[in-house]
Amino acid sequence: MTLSARSRVLARGMALLALTLAMTTGATGLAGAAEAQAQPVAEGSISFSGDAADYITQGRSYSYATASQDRLSATASQDGGVVSVSVDAANGEWWYLDLAAPAGTSLAPGEYTGATRHPFNEPTQPGLSLSGEGRGCNTLTGSFTIGAVELGPNGYVKKLDATFEQHCEGDVPAARGEIHIDNPAPPAQLDLGLAVALEGTASTLNGKATLHGTVSCSKPVAVQVSGNVTQVKKQNLIRGAYDTSVACVPGAPVAWTATATPSGSVPFQRGDVEVEARAWATDPDYGQAVTANETVAVHLRRG
Repeated sequence: MTLSARSRVLARGMALLALTLAMTTGATGLAGAAEAQAQPVAEGSISFSGDAADYITQGRSYSYATASQDRLSATASQDGGVVSVSVDAANGEWWYLDLAAPAGTSLAPGEYTGATRHPFNEPTQPGLSLSGEGRGCNTLTGSFTIGAVELGPNGYVKKLDATFEQHCEGDVPAARGEIHIDNPAPPAQLDLGLAVALEGTASTLNGKATLHGTVSCSKPVAVQVSGNVTQVKKQNLIRGAYDTSVACVPGAPVAWTATATPSGSVPFQRGDVEVEARAWATDPDYGQAVTANETVAVHLRRG
């Protein structure tokens, strides 16, 4: 039976849940773990094998490569201290590999000895974890060597050459392997711009304030624009929120219009208001939220 990607993630969690519960409450937890969206690997491979009594490999050899239609994904933590790789093989097998530098440092070429199970390694120790196919170590010892590593923004892994050795429960039998990732240069990050027009309208019919402006972007994205309008008239504080969305394309500013409804019984009126504006979009390459903020004085005319 072939599991869906979601089922595989669930299976991994269930397989390791009992192992996690066995760890003490004093473990370091997920500090420094990968936070960004995993990126598909354009060109890469991972292979590993184990001794006959090794629990993870069951004494077998495994080899996966993008050239063989196996899907590899990789992501790094924001501080560059952890690289996580997942394998979704063409034959339905699935694996995960984590390599972690000691806390406060970034992965760099060199040998990392004295590794224990990531993410429960002590801050002064490197972390390692090879798991998959429903099997994971409760505790482990091991080491890995980074031959080359290049990271980009938002967890992008451009290059990784590494070898590793892992002993489940500190036993003598080991799993040994190597990984190679060679991705193109990372995509540029999304740039988002926001402008609010200095004039708007206050409706004499319904008391709402209509605002205008533009957004700009370096990639095609859906942009959400929202904020608040505040006005003081005759000792009355008038406030209202607005929200709209617009399809932004690079090349020229794209117009947006939104209407703020007063939260109380006093309508917006002709005169000056303070407009707080926020534009929000998700970078399609990295899955990261990008925002732009503006606070300006806007003059409302009757409309």
